[in-house]
Amino acid sequence: MRLFFASLGTETNTFSPIPTSFDNYKEGHVYRPGEHPDDPKLVTAPLIVGRRRSKAEGWTLIEGSCFWAEPSGTTARTAYESMRDEILGQLKVAMPVDGVLFGLHGAMVADGYDDCEGDLIGRARAIVGPKVPIGVELDPHNHMTRARVAGSNIIICYKEFPHTDFAERAEELVDLMIRTVKGEIKPVMSVFDCRMIASFPTSLQPMRGFVDKIMALEGKNGVLSISVAHCFPYADVPEVGAKILVVTDNRKAEGDALAEELGRELWSMRGRTTPPFSTPDEAIDKALALGSGTVVMADPSDNPGGGAPSDSTVILRRLIERGVKDAAIAPIWDPMAVRFCFDAGEGAKLKLRFGGKTAPTSGLPIDAEVTVVKLIREATQNFSGATVPLGDSALIRFGGIEAVLITRRTQALGTDLFTNFGVDFATKRIVVVKSTNHFYAAYSKIAKQVIYVDSNGPIPRDHTKVPYTRIQRPIWPLDDNPHPQLWN
Repeated sequence: MRLFFASLGTETNTFSPIPTSFDNYKEGHVYRPGEHPDDPKLVTAPLIVGRRRSKAEGWTLIEGSCFWAEPSGTTARTAYESMRDEILGQLKVAMPVDGVLFGLHGAMVADGYDDCEGDLIGRARAIVGPKVPIGVELDPHNHMTRARVAGSNIIICYKEFPHTDFAERAEELVDLMIRTVKGEIKPVMSVFDCRMIASFPTSLQPMRGFVDKIMALEGKNGVLSISVAHCFPYADVPEVGAKILVVTDNRKAEGDALAEELGRELWSMRGRTTPPFSTPDEAIDKALALGSGTVVMADPSDNPGGGAPSDSTVILRRLIERGVKDAAIAPIWDPMAVRFCFDAGEGAKLKLRFGGKTAPTSGLPIDAEVTVVKLIREATQNFSGATVPLGDSALIRFGGIEAVLITRRTQALGTDLFTNFGVDFATKRIVVVKSTNHFYAAYSKIAKQVIYVDSNGPIPRDHTKVPYTRIQRPIWPLDDNPHPQLWN
């Protein structure tokens, strides 16, 4: 048995002011065949599973290239086409193969391509023919398009948000693909379009219970896998929206019925899956009123994981203006400020301007006399076993507040984002993290309370304020009665 694997991923915010070139992929990761390290990345976990399984079971894994860029704006056409064609060229050389595995994100948009994943899968299908199975792992914040469903045999999304289960879902995908190649199963997919845009953190109810329910249904009555495609709201492409995907063992009618049942249940949750948001001052008031203990304040509207710059100063400025001490904030993306800190050296004091550079909604830069507390070359943080680079980074202190400045834009994931620099959470009343919900797995363990804040940053939390012009209508919450329906 011969399986081919490749990976190409980013999450494209078509409203982001940050363009995405091939250099952004080099800053994320570019691994040619055989170069990928043995620890899984968010979109490459099937490769690591495939390596292990192929060695243990005596089949062949042909490795293609792997590309990843941190979420930002639309990818340049030449960058996408060169990466796509590199992967397709490798697949042609690998032929004949018994199956194809892709690790993709699912919300990649390039100039001229609204559905990069559908384009890649469709071209791979043309190479391998109609009988060779194609299996795909996707981030749940994807656009579940008709093209990628038509071109694939199996699609599996991570179930958890925060995405702590990408490795487990890769195991599931590889296992189902092997069984498909051996003829033990014949997967078919059913999709229900919920016709809504929303956020679905699985760390909170009602989504926690919903995910537990669908996991209990898998492996019974011919159900191979169930995925919730949450959607990625910050892309102005036609097929945005939440969907339910059910994969059955050649039981299309039963799969259709289950997809519709679960889809209508998800539709009934609309408006109840997103946590309440406070203004920056409301959040500070709540945190101070709690007295002792650490309050974690999340700033999703400046989440670089959704394409925002991660340089908003809105919450930080209110902390400064209100004289709040014993606070920490991270990450603030400001490569120039980091350079100045390295030039000054650890222990130095300097007048530093940082943050507030990229978007009109990022606020004004902070001007402060700071102490450079700690400097780390090529710093990292951990996320569910994956190492995430921060680039050269600096911890600065000013007026009783500490801030981590980074050069490689990414969101708050692991608590080591702070602790690697010596930040002691026990001494902090408020910790501000730039993330929507991926922070939760780690930070909920040190938090007396988690408060979600809407700082009116570059990613609006109210989806009715997103300036869509191209998405398919009707869709909730832009329209009241969008008619959720099963795909024919």
